[in-house]
Amino acid sequence: MDTMTRIEHALRAAMAIGEAPGAPPRLAAAMRHAVFPGGARIRPQLCLAVARGCGDSDPALADAAAVSIELLHCASLVHDDLPCFDDAPTRRGLPSVHSAYGERLAVLAGDALIVRAFQTLGLAGARSPLRMVRVMGTIGPGVGMPFGIVAGQAWECEPRVALSDYQRAKTGALFAAATAAGAEAAGADGDAWRALGEWLGEAYQVADDIRDVMADPAVLGKPIGRDVALGRPSSAIEQGLLGALEHFDRLVACAIEAVPPCRGSAQLRELVRMESERLVPKAWSVQITRDHAVATHKAAVRRPSAPTTAP
Repeated sequence: MDTMTRIEHALRAAMAIGEAPGAPPRLAAAMRHAVFPGGARIRPQLCLAVARGCGDSDPALADAAAVSIELLHCASLVHDDLPCFDDAPTRRGLPSVHSAYGERLAVLAGDALIVRAFQTLGLAGARSPLRMVRVMGTIGPGVGMPFGIVAGQAWECEPRVALSDYQRAKTGALFAAATAAGAEAAGADGDAWRALGEWLGEAYQVADDIRDVMADPAVLGKPIGRDVALGRPSSAIEQGLLGALEHFDRLVACAIEAVPPCRGSAQLRELVRMESERLVPKAWSVQITRDHAVATHKAAVRRPSAPTTAP
């Protein structure tokens, strides 16, 4: 079974746990709307790739870790799209959950997905209960306070924030949890894999900042220009597009370098390279570099020359 099929199969099984006759049908529909169809599923892909690299000795627990991380990510998107935050009408090319089902059900759907994530982990711990406890202890902080994705969202409510702190919490924390949890599900040391997730997570957020400026909203599946409109921290705003691009390239290089030696290291490095190209296509890099060169040349032409003095 290929990785994406494995992820989708595990997600559908997890979502079926909470569906039964007599349950609120519109809440169940809102939850499915939040999860299917998915995006790139990069977080569960990373989790399973690391688990395989470490031997994948408990596939059921690895699947549960991957599913838990993806459900938590989907829950964060539901809440992120709410009118009190982004007020985004679309997500992944479809109406956002609150647009399709109303704000009340969107709040409840996000909450229910968080519960389902940890329920899924608990149900998968029979074979390796001590591993399950470690995995849960890794994923929990990646979501909550003080440095998880909830904290990252909360930084948008503060009067000021360091860009690196914002990016590390809002995106990097769950990536780090994905790589560490994948290793722990396979009985390996999660700390050895945390750096890969941290570098890649920060790169992902920088790429999101660039995409908020460069992307076609029809292709991206959500509105663009939201960072400027909402006054959110952004690499593209603070560093300019060229600076953000250079920062993104450095982060990707660090992520590739951070892959520990294992039997799947080559495949993991290739996954990082492919994902970086998907996030920031080479055509964008060429355009950003060219536009910067043109702007620099125009500024130099407009700049008055220094006055000359007679000898």
